[in-house]
Amino acid sequence: MSKLTTAAKRVLLGRPFRSDSLGHTLLPKRIALPVFASDAMSSVAYAPEEIFLVLSVAGISAYMYAPWVGLAVAFVMAVVVASYRQNVHAYPSGGGDYEVATTNLGPTAGLTVGSALLVDYVLTVAVSISSAASNIGSAIPFVATHKVLFAVVAIAVLTAVNLRGVRESGTAFAIPTYAFIFGMFFMLGWGMFRILVLGEDLHAESAGFELRAEEEHLYGLAFAFLIARSFSSGCAALTGVEAISNGVPAFRKPKSRNAATTLLLLGSIAIVLLMGIIVLAQKIGVVYAHNTDDLVGAPADYHQKTLIAQLAETVFQGFPVGFFFITVVTALILVLAANTAFNGFPVLGSILAQDRYLPRQLHTRGDRLAFSNGILFLSGAAIAFVVFFGAEVTKLIQLYIVGVFVSFVLSQTGMLRHWTRLLRTESDAAQRARMKRSRIINAVGLTATGAVLVIVLITKFFAGAWIAILTMVAIFVVMKMIRKHYDSVSRELDEHDWDGVLPSRSHSIVLVSKLHLPTRRALAYARATRPDTLEAITVNVDEADTRALVRDWERSDVTVPLKVIESPYREITKPVLDYVKRVRKDSPRDVVTVFIPEYVVGHWWEQLLHNQSALRLKGRLLFEPGVMVTSVPWQLSSSARARKTGDIDAPGAVRRGYEDRV
Repeated sequence: MSKLTTAAKRVLLGRPFRSDSLGHTLLPKRIALPVFASDAMSSVAYAPEEIFLVLSVAGISAYMYAPWVGLAVAFVMAVVVASYRQNVHAYPSGGGDYEVATTNLGPTAGLTVGSALLVDYVLTVAVSISSAASNIGSAIPFVATHKVLFAVVAIAVLTAVNLRGVRESGTAFAIPTYAFIFGMFFMLGWGMFRILVLGEDLHAESAGFELRAEEEHLYGLAFAFLIARSFSSGCAALTGVEAISNGVPAFRKPKSRNAATTLLLLGSIAIVLLMGIIVLAQKIGVVYAHNTDDLVGAPADYHQKTLIAQLAETVFQGFPVGFFFITVVTALILVLAANTAFNGFPVLGSILAQDRYLPRQLHTRGDRLAFSNGILFLSGAAIAFVVFFGAEVTKLIQLYIVGVFVSFVLSQTGMLRHWTRLLRTESDAAQRARMKRSRIINAVGLTATGAVLVIVLITKFFAGAWIAILTMVAIFVVMKMIRKHYDSVSRELDEHDWDGVLPSRSHSIVLVSKLHLPTRRALAYARATRPDTLEAITVNVDEADTRALVRDWERSDVTVPLKVIESPYREITKPVLDYVKRVRKDSPRDVVTVFIPEYVVGHWWEQLLHNQSALRLKGRLLFEPGVMVTSVPWQLSSSARARKTGDIDAPGAVRRGYEDRV
């Protein structure tokens, strides 16, 4: 690696960390709540908005059903929280839904959950950052008109931060998360106080608008379908609830109890905020549409603010600091929600890679002890979704909830089997009663999440959910193929297949272009290996150069015979390959070693000027059975600087006279 590349890497990533510096800080509940709640809290920022958007299709009169839809979402959230409290107690190792499904339902179910969670993490980043762009755009018009650019830059910044291995401390998480919770409770409380106690008549900026409804007179099944679709969109509020089950090892002891308590707090806060936003939005008359053209009475240059922004602007009318505070903390919580995916996706990728379902590169940590390859893959996939869907939350969210509820359903099914299996062997009456109660809770959770999954598939399949399903299926198939490949390689390389037969003879070939110092070193090294046969070959691509080489060879003190291989089409690679194949065919039990002299250069651009023929030859010779390829390096003067720039970061470096850089 050149000095320029190394310097750029260090500027971006910082100095490498030693493996033994990897550690985990156990979290108390007050810090664990904001660390793990940011994803779930962020869902509250856009889930109510999606409920109103779907209902707007039937006109303003349909808004009267928003609280009932919110109550249905709140019920499912309460059930899921109760169900995951059982997961936390049963599986405190932190494997989450993947471990539950794999252990109880088998590898196929576990792989299904894994593919669903991978898609879910990617969409978490895309949805959260896009929603953050919309909220900031409510206060800064430039961001509203350049949402895609803002989202891509934000993802790039998050990627750079996570590649550096910067793990936000509990305090860094706690400040914006608690600020969001405090700000939302204060906004909702103050708004309700002004309306119910002071009797003020508050109106949102959109309250005077009418809706140009697409389907104003819906009846029967059509209207039920609309309510169901609104409910499925609102269920986006459940995303992130499962995060605590993946992070139980990070809690202080007793881990399971602390994690379960934190999960209960998270669910309670999310439900209160969800219902509070819906009720307040209805009371101040918020009108929200997919397109501002559907808002009758809106000015021509009207820019529609997010639901949260409209609430804050109305409640804190005359106090712009309150409006900007809510906008900023909402954007921060959404960014933090995206960052939780940057922590979760690489870890899940590492677990899947360890189980040989993903490339092994995803299992290794980078210089800064972060799973760098997983972070880069997540970033690239999230940017692709953001660009393709124009950073529109409404479009992205159609894809989002499918993966979440697939993992919910399989997790709850696995928990049912878990409790049933334990009940077969448990004899203690108190333990059996506790297990039966837990099984009932998980059964209710399975019923609720299964029903939601069916509703989501019915109402959102053609709206975009099919893309998420297709992506999950593709990832599932690819992971199966990767596992099949690794298993095949393991069987092929198993030690008991080794016959122990050694090559009968060694045939060494030195490639020659000119009789110079690199060629002499290659000849000397080849001779030192004591082969049974040693010869040098050159390819005749230029008659004059070949004749000159032969004359120099005959006049020199080199005793190794030189063979000239004709190449009528001026190729180098194919004539050498053909010659090596002939040698192998004449003596199949011989091992053929090809020695290739190579230049070692100090600058990246010098590499482009040398060694291209050697690279092509090595690439082709590697596929020839019974052929070994040996590179014989010759360091040019430009490589001297590269030899001096090696950093010594090994343990005991100080004792050996080197600076300890870690």
